Formats: sequence, structure tokens, C-alpha cells
Amino acid sequence: MRRRDLIAGVLLTPFATPAFAAAKRISILHSGFPSRTPIQILLEALRGLGYENGNTAVIEVLGAEGDAKRLDVLVAGLAARKPDVIIALTSPAVLALKQAGVVTPVVFAFVTDPVGLGIVASLARPGGNFTGITYSEPTLGGKRLELLLDAVPGTRRVAVIWSRSFSENAAIFNAIRQAAQARGVEVFSKEMEGAQDLVSAFEYAKGSGAQALVFITDNLMFGRRKEIAALALSHHLPSIHSFAPEVEDGGLMSYGPDLGENYRRTAALTDRILKGARPADLPVEEPTQFSLYINLRTAKALGLDIPPTLLARADEVIE
Repeated sequence: MRRRDLIAGVLLTPFATPAFAAAKRISILHSGFPSRTPIQILLEALRGLGYENGNTAVIEVLGAEGDAKRLDVLVAGLAARKPDVIIALTSPAVLALKQAGVVTPVVFAFVTDPVGLGIVASLARPGGNFTGITYSEPTLGGKRLELLLDAVPGTRRVAVIWSRSFSENAAIFNAIRQAAQARGVEVFSKEMEGAQDLVSAFEYAKGSGAQALVFITDNLMFGRRKEIAALALSHHLPSIHSFAPEVEDGGLMSYGPDLGENYRRTAALTDRILKGARPADLPVEEPTQFSLYINLRTAKALGLDIPPTLLARADEVIE
């Protein structure tokens, strides 16, 4: 098997193969590294709905690896191939498809504000050829700060490490800042340009007197979960994150929409479109399940005693 025939563990069968001429063609586009995400949940959900790669469907998984030029090339290829549906994961992937004027039906996921980004006209009436699942509201940034303060009582100064590579991250930071004002806590921002800034960002946070940390991840950072967790631990910064895998890989806490629900509902919308529904007629859906993860091993390493009341609220406690 040639290397280019295998992306993120998914066998890619060329669309032109006669044996699969009648199979549904599904392209999954991620602006980062799909192999570093739980994308198998999406593939399993599609299979459960009858879309099995190499049998009843032709499924390809494309990752831009955080490279805008590579993303543009992938989008151009999708525009030329015209699969039956494109599943676009993360806002950069969705925006690239929108800006390229792709006419194929698109189902998106992990997009915080599709209306504000100009992807759909409204959640109830998306119009055009885009619909999908929102990831969260910016207000979740404030909720994450509150949970972090509950976990580390007495915290008065919190760092927020983030990147503007996702335009909606600015709104999340603003929500954190507003929540901090309400709690009488000082927050300060450290923006990164890329992975090369990780070490210096943590050094800046600790050197500036941070007692805890909110980390807003993006495509590239999500793939560096273990490194980020190690940096938080070595700098003795209790941290809260967006995604459960960040906690499974050593982060202290996470809070956000359930990843499994997002992937499964994305697959369900894809199924409806492949059966004849128009994206314009399918309202954009919002998360209904939210998960709080806590890593007690990390808490112990940091010398923290997580309050029992907070542990009781957790959906998953890693011991």
C-alpha cells in the first residue's frame, strides 16, 4: 500500500474506481491533524449508519496539518472532485470551503460561532449548502474559569494562553475576562503564534505570577497535549482545557461539549443529506451534552486536593 493511500488510518479508495461507482463519496476535511484526534468516533458513527469505507461508501480523510497553503490545495481538490458531501472539522476548514465557493453540501463540526463567522445566515435557517453542529458558545470560557477557581480556591491571578489562529478564540478570552471581573480575579493573556512559542508562553505565565492557567487549544496545540500537560506540571500551573483528551493526556481539568455527541450528530446530519435533505433546510444544531473531566493523578502531582463537591460534579475522574 502506498503511503498516500492511507491518511489518518482510513483507506482511501479512488473515486474513479468502477467497483464503487454507486457508493456514496464522503470527504472529511480537517484543518489540523485528524490522526491526533478521536476521529474514529465519526468513522464508527458513519459505519453504523451504513457508510462503510470500501463497501457502501468511499471515505477519505484529509488533514491540512495547520498549513493554510496545504488547506487551500485540499479545498481546490475537493471542489474539482465534487464528493457527495464534505464533513468539515474546525472553523479554518469550514471557512476555506466557504471562501472557495464550494457548492458540495458541507456538514461542519467544532465551529464555535458559524453565524458570526459568516458561514450560515442563522442557526434556524442556515441557507446555502452549509449546516452542522456548533462546538460551544464563547461563554464556556467563563464557565471554565469558574471551575478552575473552584478547584484551586484562593487563586487571584490566572493566565490565559491562546492563539488567534481561530478567530473565535478572542471571544472566548473576553468571556474569561468578564467572568474574572465578576469573581474579583485578575486574568492576563499570553498569545502564541505557533508551537515554537509553547515553552516561552508557560515561562511568561509563571514569571508573571500566574497561580493557574486556562489553555485555549487549536489544531496544532491539540496534537501536543502531552507536551502541554508536562509544561503545566513543571511550571506548577493547575490548568483547565477544552477537550477531554487533553485531560486524559495529563491536563488537570477540561470542560466542554461531549466529543462523542458532536461526532455522532455530525454523522447523522451527513446521513440525512446523503438521503436527499438539503443543508439549507437543516437547522444548525447545538451541543446538549457537556462533560467535566478531572485528572486526580495530575492534581496529586500538583499537591492539590480537589474539593469533593467538584469531584461529585465530574463526568469522568481519572485516578
